[in-house]
Amino acid sequence: MDGSAAAAMNNSVVVYGITGGIAAYKAPLVVRGLRALGIDVTVVMTESARQFVTPYTIQTISGNQVYTEMFSTVAASGFEIDHIALADRADCFLIAPATANFIAKLAHGIADDLLTTTALATRAPLLVCPSMNVNMLTNQATQDNLQTLQSRGIRILEPEAGELACGWEGQGRLPEPERIVAEVQHILSKKDFSGKNILITCGPTCEDIDPVRYITNRSTGKMGAALVEAACLRDARVTVISGPVHLKYAPWAEVIEVRSAREMLNQVNEHLVEADVLIMAAAVADFVPAQISERKIKKSGTGISSLDLAPSPDILSTLIPRKNAKIFIGFAAETESLLDNARQKMESKGLDMIVANQVGRKDTGFASDTNSGVILSPSGIMERFELIEKTDLAHKILDHVKDRL
Repeated sequence: MDGSAAAAMNNSVVVYGITGGIAAYKAPLVVRGLRALGIDVTVVMTESARQFVTPYTIQTISGNQVYTEMFSTVAASGFEIDHIALADRADCFLIAPATANFIAKLAHGIADDLLTTTALATRAPLLVCPSMNVNMLTNQATQDNLQTLQSRGIRILEPEAGELACGWEGQGRLPEPERIVAEVQHILSKKDFSGKNILITCGPTCEDIDPVRYITNRSTGKMGAALVEAACLRDARVTVISGPVHLKYAPWAEVIEVRSAREMLNQVNEHLVEADVLIMAAAVADFVPAQISERKIKKSGTGISSLDLAPSPDILSTLIPRKNAKIFIGFAAETESLLDNARQKMESKGLDMIVANQVGRKDTGFASDTNSGVILSPSGIMERFELIEKTDLAHKILDHVKDRL
């Protein structure tokens, strides 16, 4: 997560309930992930949860006292009533893992321990992460209880499928800690793009020479992925048109995979109608082979003595007639004359904004975690950035987009 977005989490409090399932072993990593975002984490453990992970472990990682008993001899929080104080303190209430037993209690309003009474008293968004044997999960009683919780607005993070601790195969695995942390992050993030549709292109395009070889560029999709995550966190509906990359996009986005510049143009053209904002973060090939060999070109013999190239489809230029009130944002990767080349591209393609990146250095641009350059609009330089984390830059770009919506 980027620095500015992490700073926004610094005042957030997550009350984290751990119940007695084998997946509780992942709880320390969930706590650590939340803490890394600057979130204050207070943990409530059931008696059964203590059979799988110790309160001392959680207390050490969270930096806060762990609550385990409904009726302690001395109130941990002075004269406060613990379950009410915890319920009121939470900005988000997380339960992971959530056993079938806990889910049943929550669905029927049973409050017979500290965690269930706190969950019943809170008005914070509640995220429940079920984890159990596949037969327990698919049992109609559990499914009815989950539907009851969802009908009340409680968020359910679906368990994953795979090998379960009991030896069965199927759905029931607790999602990995980073996935749970991401969902909490999504709940706590500002929602200033709610109701907006953002179409983002990412990664490189690959243009075939023959069935074995192709030409491409150095783009890894990192900047595009950072934009996708930032837009999703801020509650935009995000569609991604992605060239071949070796990374995962934010789980809330719709991802459409393409390979060539022509395929990317076709998909952008198809999905543009719904978009309020188009962000062209992809490094689309400028040239494509004029002819593609149907057979592998052999090294022996004449081989490839020359390669004839033709211009690739210009996606932005093609879409200008359909721009209307939509916001178009482009990227320019330049090794020299950064401002001049970016301004020329912005004007020729009718862009509302362009992000000009300095490339050709190891610490910025393609494959790196940082970028250097400027954000331009037709009225001039909006912001300069130097070795900024791409995740941080993504939010800065969206802040400028928000000003134009």
